Amino acid sequence: MVARWLHEPICNQGKTMKPKLTKRTVDNAPPDSVLWDRELPGFGLRTTKAGTKSYVLKYRIHNHQRWFTIGQHGHPRSGGGVWTPQAARDEAITLLGRVKAGKDPARELEEDRKSETVAEFSARYIRDHAEAHNKPRSIEESKRQLRLHVLPALGHIRIKDIQRPEIVRFHLSMRDAPYQANRCLALVSHMLSKAEHWGLRVDGSTVCRGIQKFKEAKRERFLSAVELKRLGVALTAAENQGVNAHGLSIIRLLALTGARRNEIEALKWSEIDFERNLVRLEDSKTGAKTFPLTPAAATILANVMRIADSAYVFPAISGGGYFQGIGKVWRAVRKEAGLEDVRLHDLRHTFASFGVAGGFNLPVLGAILGHTQTSTTQRYAHLANDPVQHAANTIGNTIAAALGGNEAANVVPFDEKSRGR
Repeated sequence: MVARWLHEPICNQGKTMKPKLTKRTVDNAPPDSVLWDRELPGFGLRTTKAGTKSYVLKYRIHNHQRWFTIGQHGHPRSGGGVWTPQAARDEAITLLGRVKAGKDPARELEEDRKSETVAEFSARYIRDHAEAHNKPRSIEESKRQLRLHVLPALGHIRIKDIQRPEIVRFHLSMRDAPYQANRCLALVSHMLSKAEHWGLRVDGSTVCRGIQKFKEAKRERFLSAVELKRLGVALTAAENQGVNAHGLSIIRLLALTGARRNEIEALKWSEIDFERNLVRLEDSKTGAKTFPLTPAAATILANVMRIADSAYVFPAISGGGYFQGIGKVWRAVRKEAGLEDVRLHDLRHTFASFGVAGGFNLPVLGAILGHTQTSTTQRYAHLANDPVQHAANTIGNTIAAALGGNEAANVVPFDEKSRGR
């Protein structure tokens, strides 16, 4: 027999007293006592010396005796209302049904209390997954998303219990920032998949599947020559005001090389080849990468003062890492330049746009930018002079000149054989 339930009657002068638990018996229950119900074995009321009254259930399963506290008399229930004798009796019947089916409610409750919350699991996710498989920039971005968005909304929920409604509400709450909302949804989805893989959630319980992502407006912001001049003036003004030199040099290098932010922030002296004017990155978003240094960029790097015992070109103000205060510097510079809608990454787009406008083909630009897929560079194709448009303009101008009576117009008559084609 898997389970059996126990009841312990109250003995009074040799006589067995088994009252039915009603409001009256509960109200009159003496301190430091246990009253067992006459009709439902194992169902009882435990009263402490201080007079606190709680409904309990005692049962035996797998040769182990278990106590389960159903709830405190008169206190709110999770399903609404408060705990009364009848409500506690109904719950006890449900629990005994689970015991009969081989379940152990008390043990399940213990395990539930020990289960990790989303906040607790996130630390494990970063330690055991992100730090083992992701690049430093991706790790920092995941930490930022967790700190600012995911944990304030979902951190208190147990990882095994989180369901689609909570995630949908969280995603919708970020509708005003669609890009961030979609990135956070992807992060939560991956965390839950890892929780399944690690045995903390039921297999196949992925609850993010089917949640519709927000449409993201593709952003293509390129600085014009006039805007670049304003940026240069703002950088010079910031330099004269004593703004952090590392931050200003990083901004200039981003504009002059088209490199990604982290590629310049975390640049090491060992990766710079001044003799060949090349940078050979040990690692980047797309793996090892080499890109050329323009004379202006090489000059900036040559003028950076080396800090002893630091491998980084732009070391952190304190600690052994690299400088990470570029955000604050950039916000001040772009405000001064009147470019508050411009992101640091837009300097990379601007580099590419000037390359296309200068007539350089897309494969060459892709090699400079470090694109592994030609489709990535293809996004700049529309900036090139369209040969179809150029042909149409030439033909149109010739015809316009002929219509205007310009004898210099080069008008080629139709061949009679070609008429009607």
